[in-house]
Amino acid sequence: QLQLVESGGGLVQPGGSLRVSCAASGYTLDYYAIGWFRQAPGKDHEGVSCISSSGDSTNYADSVKGRFTISRDNAKNTVYLQMNSLKPEDTAVYYCAAYLPSNISICVYRGYDYTYWGQGTQVTVSS
Repeated sequence: QLQLVESGGGLVQPGGSLRVSCAASGYTLDYYAIGWFRQAPGKDHEGVSCISSSGDSTNYADSVKGRFTISRDNAKNTVYLQMNSLKPEDTAVYYCAAYLPSNISICVYRGYDYTYWGQGTQVTVSS
């Protein structure tokens, strides 16, 4: 079965950068669309970004457009989220998730579409 493990979270000052990783095991990630989600204490679960299984397309929440970049390296069975110009409101546990798409060239970041989830990695943005 597909398993996902996030890493790379930590403490960063406002304006700083982090790259979080989502490493898959048990099965190849090539067939799956991958999404990044986040949840802050007391806040709703929020879709951040996704990348299609083909890599043809990506989507971003308005709150992170221009600052975050999602990418995938199928040879390493890993998906990345590069986070730049971080703000305190970006503080959350970040989760990666996967689903088998009907269309390999698109993706969505609605949580209910995703079948497999990682355990999350904490990102804290504070001075």
